[in-house]
Amino acid sequence: MQDPLSRITALKRPPLLVDAARHGVDAYDRTTLLPRLIGACPGGPARAVMALLDRESEIEARRRSGSGDYRPARHVEMIVALMGEARLIRAAALS
Repeated sequence: MQDPLSRITALKRPPLLVDAARHGVDAYDRTTLLPRLIGACPGGPARAVMALLDRESEIEARRRSGSGDYRPARHVEMIVALMGEARLIRAAALS
């Protein structure tokens, strides 16, 4: 099984989604966004990333299928959360 950062790095998403998320990641607040996206703050960032990746893959499947219930704004929020949690993992590794 890959570590959380490797799994995030392996994601291939449209540049427009990633660029939009980059603009939002500086304002990332895990206490507000995680409960809305995955139902709770699951502890450390590694656990949050794993839960976010599961949900993001569902959203990505909707995007690829052209589903009518795909919401790009929600997808961007999910990518923002992934980027924010990745920052937390990297910061913890440096300290």
